[in-house]
Amino acid sequence: MSLNLTRRRFLQAATASSVAVPCVIASTALGNAEKAPASERVTLGHIGVGGQGRHLFRAMMNCRNAQSVAVADCYQDRREACAAICKGKAYRDFRELLARSDIDAVVVATPDHWHVPIALAAARAKKDAYVEKPLGVTIEQDLKCLQVFTENQRIFQYGTQQRSSEHCRRGCELVRSGKIGKIKRLEVVAPNGGAGGSTEVVPVPDGLDYDMWCGPSPVKPYTADRCKPPGTYWIYDYSIGYLGGWGAHPLDILVWGCDCDLVGPYSVEGTGVIPDKGLYDTVYNWDMKIHMADGVEMVFTPGGDSTKFIGTEGWVRIWRGGWDTEPKSLMTAKLGPNDVHLCESRNHYQNFVDSVKSRKPCVSPLDHAVRSDLISLLCDIAVRLKRKITWDPKTNTIVGDPEATKMASRPMRPPWTL
Repeated sequence: MSLNLTRRRFLQAATASSVAVPCVIASTALGNAEKAPASERVTLGHIGVGGQGRHLFRAMMNCRNAQSVAVADCYQDRREACAAICKGKAYRDFRELLARSDIDAVVVATPDHWHVPIALAAARAKKDAYVEKPLGVTIEQDLKCLQVFTENQRIFQYGTQQRSSEHCRRGCELVRSGKIGKIKRLEVVAPNGGAGGSTEVVPVPDGLDYDMWCGPSPVKPYTADRCKPPGTYWIYDYSIGYLGGWGAHPLDILVWGCDCDLVGPYSVEGTGVIPDKGLYDTVYNWDMKIHMADGVEMVFTPGGDSTKFIGTEGWVRIWRGGWDTEPKSLMTAKLGPNDVHLCESRNHYQNFVDSVKSRKPCVSPLDHAVRSDLISLLCDIAVRLKRKITWDPKTNTIVGDPEATKMASRPMRPPWTL
C-alpha cells in the first residue's frame, strides 16, 4: 500500500486549496485560556466520519490543545460536512491526508477491515493514531500493527472508552492489588450478533466510492445492508462480528484487570452459530471456554456487556455503567501506596491529545488492544474449525495446528498490503 504522492500532485492539491483564500490570522490562532497557540496544538486528521467517527470528530474538537484540520471518508457528503465544520480540507483518499506534513495524528473510525491497514499507513507516515475497536480482522494484522507502531515510536490510543471511567479503573486496581485473592474464574459477556441482511443487488449510492470502501476486502455486489450497521459488523469480509466488535470492551477490561493470558499457553474452545442465509455471516450465539495456563477458567458468552473477576476471597464485576463487588466493602476500600495504581484518565479523547504532546503512553495502549483482540479472534477460529485450539503468548503463535494457523491471516485485495 503506497503512501507516496507525486510532488506535482501534492503541490497541485495544496495550490487548489489555497486559491482565493485571503491570508487572515484568526484570533484563535494566537491562543487563549482554552486553546494553546496554533504552533503548540496537536493537529488532527479524521479518517472515517460515519456514526462513531462523527462522535469522535466532535469530541476531539472539544479537546484542549487540539485542532481538527482534515477529513477523509468514502462518502462525499460525510467528509464535506465535517470538513466544513472544522474549516479543514476533505479527502476521498486517506493517503492524501496522511501525506500532509502538518498533521500530527489521525483518528481512525472506519469499518473494521480498514482499521489496521490505515493505522499502519499512519504510523509509517509518522502520525500517532486513535483507532476504534476492534483492532484487526486477523491475528497477523494485530501483530503487524504492534510491530510497526513500536518501530516508529508512535502513540496509540484504543477506542475502548471505558478505561477513562473511574469505576472501571478502581475495579481493575482492586483485582490487581489482590483484594479478591487469587483469581479462579473470569466471566465475560458481550452483546450478541445475528442473522439476516438483504442480498438484493441495488445501485451504489451517488457520492460513495465503493471500491475504496471495500479496500483490502473483496468487492462484492452492493446491497442496501452491506455498508451500514449491522452489516459493517456482521459480514465476515469486514469483521468477525460482535465477538470482536463488542467483545473488545469487556475483554479490554479483562486484560486491564489481570495478566492470566500472558502466563503461558491457553486453549480456546466452544460453539457458535454461523448464518447460512442472508448477507450476515459472522458468529453469534457463541459459548466459549478458555483454559489459562495458571488454572484460571474463563467463559465468554453473549447477552450483556460485563467482565467479572472471581477470586478466592471475593469478586469484582464491571460493566460500562457501573460495578459491583463481594464483599460490598471493596467498593469503598482505599488503596495503599504498595497497591496497584493504574493510569488515570477522565477523558479518553483528551488523554490521547495529551499523550501526543507528552509522548507518554495512553490509558488504552496498543499492546493491551492486541491481547484482548487476540482472544476474540481465537474464539472465531475455534468456532469455525469446531475444535479446540491453543495459543502461546510467548511466541505469539497457534500451537501445532497448521489449519488454524492459516486462518490467522487473510488475503488482501491488490494493491493493498500490510
